Amino acid sequence: MTIERSGPLVSRAAGRRPGAPRLRFVIVALCSVAAAAYAASAFLPLSLANRELLFGIVTLGIGFLTLIVLHQHQRGVAELSAREEELAGQSALLQSTLENMGEGLSVFARDGRLVAWNSRFASLVKLPMELASVTLHDVLLFQCERGDFGPVVDPQTEAHERFERFYRDLPTVIERTTATGQTLQIRRRGMPGGAVVSLYSDITERKVAEESMTQAVVQAELANRAKSNFLANMSHELRTPLNAIIGFSEAISSGLLGPVADKKQLEYIDDIHTSGLLLLSIINDVLDMSKIEAGKLELAQEQVTVRRVIAEAVRMVGERARSRQIQVVSALGAGDIGIWADERAIKQILLNLLSNAVKFSEEGGRVNLRTALDDAGNLVLEVEDRGIGMTPEEIERALQPFGQAKSATTRTYGGTGLGLPIAKGLVEAHGGTLAIESAPARGTRVRITLPQRAKPPGEVDSRLRDGVREGGASRAVA
Repeated sequence: MTIERSGPLVSRAAGRRPGAPRLRFVIVALCSVAAAAYAASAFLPLSLANRELLFGIVTLGIGFLTLIVLHQHQRGVAELSAREEELAGQSALLQSTLENMGEGLSVFARDGRLVAWNSRFASLVKLPMELASVTLHDVLLFQCERGDFGPVVDPQTEAHERFERFYRDLPTVIERTTATGQTLQIRRRGMPGGAVVSLYSDITERKVAEESMTQAVVQAELANRAKSNFLANMSHELRTPLNAIIGFSEAISSGLLGPVADKKQLEYIDDIHTSGLLLLSIINDVLDMSKIEAGKLELAQEQVTVRRVIAEAVRMVGERARSRQIQVVSALGAGDIGIWADERAIKQILLNLLSNAVKFSEEGGRVNLRTALDDAGNLVLEVEDRGIGMTPEEIERALQPFGQAKSATTRTYGGTGLGLPIAKGLVEAHGGTLAIESAPARGTRVRITLPQRAKPPGEVDSRLRDGVREGGASRAVA
């Protein structure tokens, strides 16, 4: 701790006149000459008046010198007194600073003497003793006997061992819970000369808040896991009635159960069929996202021909792209790239990315799809559009489940906001990465990197052969 002085007092030499030493030298010289002449007058023929004159000069010189010395002594005493007042003021300021600290402070010299402290230290450590003459051994022995360090067989030995560690293990930060339940954080550092300064902080409220926050996070994670487990286990219960609705509506509209004469009824049945498919797609999206979050996503490993999967995905979004005069251009690398992965999941990733690119492109635009192998032999796949684009904050929101880059995106473009999160989850489940580069009004480029995972089928765990879903066609998720 450094306390800056408000300004030094006037130094001893500052109040002295420049001619004082010279005058004192002249007086001493005159007195010496006069004294020598007076001493020699006993052997010289001088009159009584001259001898008395010499004696008077010597007497006056000695008296004057006495006055000068007395004046200098008084000045020195005044300066010393002023200096003591200055030091007392600085000491009071230092002690006031220490007393107004929010932390307790103690400084123990190398021999164990307590040389500096504040009342906060005594309050936090709860020392009833007089601190002016206390030593570190006294404090440690008192704490051992009080039980601050837990059960102790021999307080004297324990205090001695802690005394030695006090000066050896530096710097250090420790936390200690007192018998009253108070939690103290103690930070110790060495000082020049072997002394040790310790700062004591009461962190009881902070520890309680941290514990409460930890419990809240655990509860939130448990609740989120319960939600995800619930949705992941609802696959059969939700899909079964929807499949019945879709199947019956399709059978009625196709005339399998007999002709329907009323065209209006046929339109309603078609609407039921279309809405059922849409609802089933949304439920599948939610269940897939829940499986990813719950860690229950199971992937099959099989040899996937990338060119064929890309062709199927492009064909599935082709009608939507043609309806808006959007070109989907594929630039595939040389050769037929193959990777060990879940084919349905890879197709799902491509459909989600291509569907988003088409949906957020302007009419008459273009979507580019590129594939290549990087230096490590991993598959790199890029989907790029020149659509509305996103800011970094919007990218972060778009990657969150049910998130939308813009608040008006849902109203303008539709979708559940699960396309990118599901694609990202499926890519990461394969051990890959998904990165997005985008700028508003300049378009978006999504790059995914998938490892080759060149393992023979015999080495793949049989658990991973069940597929990503329990049936249903691949679909695009927006």
